[in-house]
Amino acid sequence: MSTDGLSVDDGIRTLLLLMPRMVGRAKRLGVPSELQSLSLAPRHLSLLAYLLFDGPMTVNELAARLEVAPATVSLMVGDLSRKGVLDRREDDADRRRTIVSIADRHHESINEWLGYGAKAWREALGPLTPEQRRMFVDTLMAYERALSG
Repeated sequence: MSTDGLSVDDGIRTLLLLMPRMVGRAKRLGVPSELQSLSLAPRHLSLLAYLLFDGPMTVNELAARLEVAPATVSLMVGDLSRKGVLDRREDDADRRRTIVSIADRHHESINEWLGYGAKAWREALGPLTPEQRRMFVDTLMAYERALSG
């Protein structure tokens, strides 16, 4: 592993070239044909990713992970449930709670679609130490915050 450093300006130049290529490649993955008509937004992708990788959960759990209000998640879940992408069921332990999951008929295509990106991240992050992964994720989060203004 190289111990050579990288100046801030060289890092910026590299990332300014790299980021559009990464976004372009991610967009080329394409939405599965059965989901194309649903007008899925990035917020839907995050919700689907949590359900895919962490399994069924409540609206409040999803809201906490997505860092949005439960009412916002309820609206998204309602929309995707009406379109047949998500299933909702009462929690047997507490009937006031609703458990949300990906509908069986869409699970495989969503897994193929979002799983490809997860596989690429696993390949990129796997060789790093936990501290290096934390620094990488924190850096991306700081970049996103800076873009937000």
